[in-house]
Amino acid sequence: MASRTRHTERREDALSRERIVEAAVELLDADGEGGLTFRALGAQLKTGPGAIYWHVANKHELLAAATDSVLAGLLAADPAGATPQDAVRSVALGVFDAIDEHPWIGTQLSRLASQSATLRLFERLGRQLQALGVPDAAQFDSASALLNYILGVAGQNAANARAQEPGTSRSDVLGAESALWASLDPAEFPFIRNVADQLREHDDRAQFLAGVDLILAGITALGRGVA
Repeated sequence: MASRTRHTERREDALSRERIVEAAVELLDADGEGGLTFRALGAQLKTGPGAIYWHVANKHELLAAATDSVLAGLLAADPAGATPQDAVRSVALGVFDAIDEHPWIGTQLSRLASQSATLRLFERLGRQLQALGVPDAAQFDSASALLNYILGVAGQNAANARAQEPGTSRSDVLGAESALWASLDPAEFPFIRNVADQLREHDDRAQFLAGVDLILAGITALGRGVA
């Protein structure tokens, strides 16, 4: 029994759960979810899969832990003196930037609705809506609308970026699409032709935040009892 205890201690010293999660994030950033296998992780950590299973039961647990690791700082932060609206904006932009840097997070947050990161994100948003005085009956729908917008738009933005051919610039893509919009039939697409130039010049992050503000405006009105 003593021999086994000493072996366990050496294994803990050599390979921690934190190091495994760190290496998993690196693999996910480089190759996406498909590139994260225990064989690839073992090769990166210079160990066998069995040593990894000592700390992590399966890939599902590893993905959840990697997501929690990337978002831990954001979800723990609580800006002092921030208004509820500013707190929501801060969380929303933090998630947007995290998904932009680690695109695989968007899939994980959307897929694993019960995992801790998603629950803590929903809790953070919900508390701000309570602070705004949103009626109890409207809190679930309001928080859900915010969460779905944040995850949906941030995830789509990251997916669009990944879909571009290597060497293609964002300005080239938007310029070509804007020109296409401007060439559409004015009788059939008057609105799209009118905003074609805005498409070319828009900033994804700023537009994302504008959407958050539009949703917040409606939610704030609920808190004031405005129909």
